[in-house]
Amino acid sequence: MAEVSAQARLEAPAEKVWAQLTDWPAHGEWNATHTNFPKGGPETLEVGATFQENMKLMGFPAEVEWTVEELEPARVLAIRGKGPMAVTVATRYTLTPAGDATEVRIDGEFTGAAVSLMAGRLKDSATAALEESLRKLGALVA
Repeated sequence: MAEVSAQARLEAPAEKVWAQLTDWPAHGEWNATHTNFPKGGPETLEVGATFQENMKLMGFPAEVEWTVEELEPARVLAIRGKGPMAVTVATRYTLTPAGDATEVRIDGEFTGAAVSLMAGRLKDSATAALEESLRKLGALVA
């Protein structure tokens, strides 16, 4: 298993950050690993909703079938997906209001036999992608 996380203070209220985070057509503007949603984002954002995402991890394309596991608007979005080579991917976005700003934390988890072969490289690559994503997200909502 490989676990990664990144956190940043974004100078925008949680509702504005949430709106950008869940603006599926604009996902590629800030998410460093996102390539596209072949069928669009989830039609209805609710627990149990599913959607497909094409991503690029460590320079390799990957298609993930996501399921929304936890949802608290403007606070928490947790998704879990199945990727290539029997890898399971989990991502959790946590938004914590801080006055006029928002503390945003992204936690990621990768599990599966293929992960153990490249856990170190995967952690470095995924952490860098999360940090870049938070920088871009912060610029969009500022």
